[in-house]
Amino acid sequence: MISRYALTSLAVVLLSATWLASPATGQAQRGDLLVPVGWVAERLNDPNLVLLHVGPEEDYEEGHIPGAHFLEFREASHPDSHQEGNLILELPEPEAFQEALRSWGVTRESNIVIYWGSEWVTPTTRVVFTLDWAGLGEQTRVLDGGLGAWTAAGRSTTSEVPEPGHGDVVIHPRDLVVGAAWVQEHAMAPGYQVVDGRARAFFDGVRPDRDKEGHIPGAGSVPWTELIDESLMLKDQASLREIFSAAGVEPGDTVVAYCHIGQYATMVLFAARILGHEVRLYDGAFQDWAARDLPVTTESGNRE
Repeated sequence: MISRYALTSLAVVLLSATWLASPATGQAQRGDLLVPVGWVAERLNDPNLVLLHVGPEEDYEEGHIPGAHFLEFREASHPDSHQEGNLILELPEPEAFQEALRSWGVTRESNIVIYWGSEWVTPTTRVVFTLDWAGLGEQTRVLDGGLGAWTAAGRSTTSEVPEPGHGDVVIHPRDLVVGAAWVQEHAMAPGYQVVDGRARAFFDGVRPDRDKEGHIPGAGSVPWTELIDESLMLKDQASLREIFSAAGVEPGDTVVAYCHIGQYATMVLFAARILGHEVRLYDGAFQDWAARDLPVTTESGNRE
């Protein structure tokens, strides 16, 4: 018979092992959202794989991953957001976006993998966010390093365009976008951290943005370019945690990101999701904040 002391010791060992293994949770989250070249290559013949290429159309025509569909970036945003005088790059109409997804062959069972060509990193993460908003976040992954990583690994490309898809996906938009009033209410609230995805010069007020110098009060700085390396690969978990911690993000916080127009911020939110955070996007971003003539500051919102 095992003694009570032995059982207690075993429980302590198991609890300690669970705690020590906790970083693996972050790795699992990373694998759920970010996949390497080999992962994609092994699944090229999988009928449930839907590959989407984000970048200039001429680059797609020159060469893309076999089976990849070209994603016209404007199909993932509201048409009015490309007209002068309106907020730029707002979310698409749900029905129109659902129809676009079906034309790429997206079904309820699809594994969607998005990658960038020509260094279109933040347009890609913008599409990823839009898919998450549409309720397809668990079905969506990004090829780490984009097309550059694919070709660097010696994988072939093609100019052959696949047949249009016949998807049946039904989207269910989620409440992931917030407005200026919500940001003002939550900027200093426990459990939330607003972060600015623009270059640090804008955050510090060295360079004006829409004739305003500085950032939203209470925001921390997470320039999106600091989240990737020179090969456009996402940095490791420890580096990402350090960057977010310096911006005031605590474990368990909901990360609320903004930038100039709502594109750079989506790279910040993608990295935050990999670290296990709930996310929200201030989609109107600094463009909307400045248009409302809301207060800004040049004082650092980051922890020292």
